[in-house]
Amino acid sequence: MTRNDTKAPPGTDLESDPNDSFRSQTSLEAKAKDEASFALTQDAFGDESNAEVKYKVLSWWQCGLLMIAESISLGVLSLPAAVATLGLVPAIILIIGLGLLATYTGYVLGQFKWRHPQISNMADAGEVLMGSFGRELLCAGQTLFLIFLMAGHLVTFTVALNSITGHATCSMVFGVVGLVVSFICSLPRTMKNISWLSIISFISILAGVFVTMISVGITKPGRGTAATTKTNLYQGFSAVSNIVFSYAGHIGYYSFMGELKNPRDFPKSLYLLQSAEIGIYLLASLVIYRYAGADVASPALGSAPSVVSKIAYGLALPAILISGVVAGHVASKLIYMRISAGTNRMHKRDFAAIGSWIGVILTLWVLAWIIAEAIPGFNSILTLISALFASWFSYGLPGFCWLHMNAGAYFASGKKALLTLVNVVTIGMAFCICGLGVYVAGKDIHTNHSGASFSCANNA
Repeated sequence: MTRNDTKAPPGTDLESDPNDSFRSQTSLEAKAKDEASFALTQDAFGDESNAEVKYKVLSWWQCGLLMIAESISLGVLSLPAAVATLGLVPAIILIIGLGLLATYTGYVLGQFKWRHPQISNMADAGEVLMGSFGRELLCAGQTLFLIFLMAGHLVTFTVALNSITGHATCSMVFGVVGLVVSFICSLPRTMKNISWLSIISFISILAGVFVTMISVGITKPGRGTAATTKTNLYQGFSAVSNIVFSYAGHIGYYSFMGELKNPRDFPKSLYLLQSAEIGIYLLASLVIYRYAGADVASPALGSAPSVVSKIAYGLALPAILISGVVAGHVASKLIYMRISAGTNRMHKRDFAAIGSWIGVILTLWVLAWIIAEAIPGFNSILTLISALFASWFSYGLPGFCWLHMNAGAYFASGKKALLTLVNVVTIGMAFCICGLGVYVAGKDIHTNHSGASFSCANNA
């Protein structure tokens, strides 16, 4: 009797069809292919296997460097003056406390992205939370926030050139120079190409800050005192707003995650950013404040003696520009994706694809220049940005995202109850920062800078 004639008991190898294992393997492969295809349709950039321009190519460390370039430049320049206003101990508590809270809220945004793979910007998150209304609201909010950030970098660029050249020409001319250079640097369409600039940015801002720290440590312009000026609500909350602004990188997190090879690597990028931020912010703000005293300048690079200050600003110029370029890229990508929706234009290199990208970038940088000329004060524009936008995108929105993900289970356990409380508090913080911040920014602009709008005056 041959093997094929044998009637084997159920469950034995002899009863099985020799092709069963092959069919099972084929079935599993087909299922995996279907799941991968579904994931690609949910992803904002779709299947890029045959695309001319591929976006999902960022490694986690490149993403982390982009986040550092976006966040650290303007933030670190405003903190020594914030320490002088608030006092040493309160400032340290706020820098560390808000840094840790920003780490948590950033992680929540990452969780929300994993839950909803189609999210590639704040507008997409708004659609998940509130439908089409939420999409348009957060699209407008993200775009305005980023344009104001770009304007902040143009303001800082004019301050730097006025300091370096001794106000050699009209400040508006310096603003135009910043606009042109920033526009040119923003032309690459993928984050990966911009990420190489972020390395230069990080080295640049570190060099400028360390030169300032060494200089004030040697010259001691504040005679080594650590006296704090008398502070009222207006001055105190302006300083708090500057610390809030220093952790305002959340606005670009979804755009960065959308171009990661593996979005699950985002926590590595986040921890790289936050460890660098908290460490640099504490070191720079405390050292410069300790030796520059209560009259420390804002931006902080102006605290060094004249010649050294010019050197520090020169070293920091690439960071000042590149950080604005990262913000400009995120804003442009948001609009570019919307006008390219339903087409494959984003993945092409034809005239329409490249021309529309250039048009979006140019429009946004011109708008940023107009805002920079309208609000030429460094502290004024930082306070306004923190109040109107950073309050919500860094604290309020992550709180709403967490509540959305955990609806119906807020008190399912002790841990859930605690996290519910934390996220409700962050939403309350957003309301507080927004309300008081708008008041402080409005008063500052009216009192100190309204006459300098669209002016050739020296803003250094």
